[in-house]
Amino acid sequence: MAKKVSKNSRVGQRAANAGSGRDFVKVVKSVKDPVTGKYSYKEMMIHKDNVKEFFAKK
Repeated sequence: MAKKVSKNSRVGQRAANAGSGRDFVKVVKSVKDPVTGKYSYKEMMIHKDNVKEFFAKK
């Protein structure tokens, strides 16, 4: 029978896997076309530390 892994050991493993895919998020930004006035959507996978910069840019 397998042993259960404690929460504290999983937290330590998370720091070891700092470059993993869990650090990335999918963001969706609506962009209005100045000519037609229609909206399109820009989707990107970015690092979770860069989310505020993504939405601040025009």
